[in-house]
Amino acid sequence: MPLAPVDSAQGAINVVAFSARREVALLRSRPWDLAMITWVPALACLLLWWIFSAGLPTRLPIGLVDDDHSALSRQLTRFLDATPGLAVAVRYANAAEAERGLRSAEVYAVVRIPGDFTRTVKQGRAAQVTLLHNAQLGTHSGLIQRDVRTVVGTLSAGIEMAARNKRGEPAQTVRVSMEPVRTGMVTLFNASLDYEQFLAAALLPALLHILAMTAGAWSVGRELRDRTVAQWLGAHPTFRQVLGAVAGKLWWSWLGLGLVGTAALVGITWGRGWHPAGSVAWTCLALWVFLALSIAMGALAASATRSLRTALSATGFITAPAFAFGGVGFPILAMPWGAQLWARALPFTHYIRVQMEQLQMGAPLAVSLATPLWMLLASALLLLASTLGLRAAADQPATWGKR
Repeated sequence: MPLAPVDSAQGAINVVAFSARREVALLRSRPWDLAMITWVPALACLLLWWIFSAGLPTRLPIGLVDDDHSALSRQLTRFLDATPGLAVAVRYANAAEAERGLRSAEVYAVVRIPGDFTRTVKQGRAAQVTLLHNAQLGTHSGLIQRDVRTVVGTLSAGIEMAARNKRGEPAQTVRVSMEPVRTGMVTLFNASLDYEQFLAAALLPALLHILAMTAGAWSVGRELRDRTVAQWLGAHPTFRQVLGAVAGKLWWSWLGLGLVGTAALVGITWGRGWHPAGSVAWTCLALWVFLALSIAMGALAASATRSLRTALSATGFITAPAFAFGGVGFPILAMPWGAQLWARALPFTHYIRVQMEQLQMGAPLAVSLATPLWMLLASALLLLASTLGLRAAADQPATWGKR
């Protein structure tokens, strides 16, 4: 049925309600459209949580080449295997076998103990233990290097302290002389290096960002593709009429993805026994605004191009690299200036900063107050721009039907 012109508050409410009811009917007749804003994002969030639920990577498999076969080399092997982050999975007979193990990803690294290991130590000279690792796997490599360095340092310090004690030097004096200058390292945030709190919590909004912009582009773009704009907006609609129709249509995508995002955020914090020092409630509010902005971006892409295919392409171009440019995996200040400009133009960069300030850093609320408000303003402007595009498209039926 065509919509009556909007000339009152009640008329505006009627337009929004009509568009919302029509969208419900469309979602019921198209189960996969409904799935995109309900159980598919919920399932994807659960999958991400499950992947990172361990929190800390442990028992990473490494190989060992022991050319010394001595009591000291066996002690080093026991220390390596006793470290929670490492597991001596394979013992290789020679370097050639170890290289094949690394190339086939049977192990992530190989520790090689030279044949003169014990003899060199007893002679009071520095013995060298070699770690062969695959630096292409950055996370694995970094964790293994840290643990192996700690194990070797512990063994080395124990040998040196035992030797000095035998020469009659007191234990306290030995400790001071071995480390006259110490570095006091204080980890302020995420002291446990929990990847669930650090990485999974950042990937969840990145995933919802992709789905939200896709939902906005799809909801508006399919009306243009199916040439049903007149059924949706009516004949020669006014600006206010189009605005209400767009709001009613996008409401369900915002509600569905917002509820999924809230459940995911609360589940990965309070549900996992993590009580951040900052405001979870403000982070949830910022997430809702961020999703509204993402949906409005998708709607604008569809209304501006009048092509569902082009709108979805723009969605992929903007949202797919958002996490890489967000400053979570790679620092923004270390990027080239062009990449920094692109990173700061993406809404995910600004939202994830709010989330990290509140959940990881426990920053005062005043620090994170402005960003959601600016995102809310941007959402309103994009919604108005989308309305202008659809208002123009409503009077040009020849432009409908683009794939």
